[in-house]
Amino acid sequence: MSTVPALANIAEAAERIRSAIHRTPIMTCASLDEETGARAYFKCENFQRTGSFKFRGATNAVKNLSTADAAKGVATHSSGNHGAALAAAAKAEGITAKIVVPENAATIKQENILLHGAELIHCEPNLQARETKLDEVVAAAGCTVIPPYNHFDIISGQGTASLELFEDTDSLDHLIAPVGGGGLLSGAAICASESQPGIRVWGAEPEQADDAKKSLDAGRIIPANPNTIADGLQTSLGTLTFEVISKHVEDVLTVSETEIITAMQLVWHRLKIVIEPSAAVAVAALIAYPSIFSGQRVGIILTGGNVDLDKVATLFESP
Repeated sequence: MSTVPALANIAEAAERIRSAIHRTPIMTCASLDEETGARAYFKCENFQRTGSFKFRGATNAVKNLSTADAAKGVATHSSGNHGAALAAAAKAEGITAKIVVPENAATIKQENILLHGAELIHCEPNLQARETKLDEVVAAAGCTVIPPYNHFDIISGQGTASLELFEDTDSLDHLIAPVGGGGLLSGAAICASESQPGIRVWGAEPEQADDAKKSLDAGRIIPANPNTIADGLQTSLGTLTFEVISKHVEDVLTVSETEIITAMQLVWHRLKIVIEPSAAVAVAALIAYPSIFSGQRVGIILTGGNVDLDKVATLFESP
């Protein structure tokens, strides 16, 4: 089996997880279309179980475990959304989960992990600390590791969001997905490349966490050094995701912190739905690059809606 999924693997994942996930709606907004000059279709993964697309990949990975591996329980490191998703997926299958979480992770994301009965283990807020602590947990407990993005079953599961988007819309010209570790964007790119001839797939990331853009430009993985409100996009690309993105993604578009906040405000105010800053990054890219998207039909994956309301409220205050 190839280390990188194909469309057939994404289709298999869709069948595997169908009964466990929500088939999330696609929304449009006439006023945003008028403002951007594009026709935008928003795939609302903020309505997914646990509040983000991450539940798709986690559920696919857990359901595809062998009996022996499932019996060991599962573990991962996560800034929050993957951790909550894995906790919920494990609980549904009756297995234990241990989640290593940066100590500065959003409160709501930590609460989601605990809500689903997983053990939450804090670490310092950097990738090395996360990986070291996870290694310690696995050595002590013998858990099966389910990585947040650089994993065949995770990429396949995340690709099901794009599969649904393509099934529910007609002939999109572009697809934009935020990119952190790259699992969602990889799944989207694989799905598009094999089923949507002519569509152009774009990543979107903060200027202050632009490692994916730098990695594509350099032809090698550049580690992340993030300083952004988009807390779900602070991880570096993995080997599998870099391979897919390098081959199938047009480019990664970067946006400023101000543009992220403005895009989040627009979605809250115009679509009347709650999204987190990481989800707003793709919307910000739509707005910031009219030379690419004006006059085009554009699919956008709104990745999640898990926000600390107290913190977000300060972003909505007038200067």
